[in-house]
Amino acid sequence: MRTGSEPATARSALRARFWLSLWGVLWAIFGMAAFSLTGRAGWAVACGVLWLVATADMVMILRHLRQGPHYQPGRNVPPYSPPDDRPPFRGPQGRQGTPGRPRGPRHRHP
Repeated sequence: MRTGSEPATARSALRARFWLSLWGVLWAIFGMAAFSLTGRAGWAVACGVLWLVATADMVMILRHLRQGPHYQPGRNVPPYSPPDDRPPFRGPQGRQGTPGRPRGPRHRHP
């Protein structure tokens, strides 16, 4: 269901991102060590830069996880506001459709 508030209520799979960044950190360290032992300095530097980027990403992810439900709500928190079950706003009964007066809104925005 689209509610129009998706950018404000969008969620990220932070735990999956954490494990993927950890995987990237481990491979970057392995690559840096392997390339430096074989004498490929350029590739070792590239892996070192990738290691720094993945580590910075992991630190940001851990920070967001520790900030709590604002960044990572639990499974019982819906990603959108529940729909309003009230009937649409109709305005005063006697005034709708009378000449010279604008009609009231047909529906209520959340």
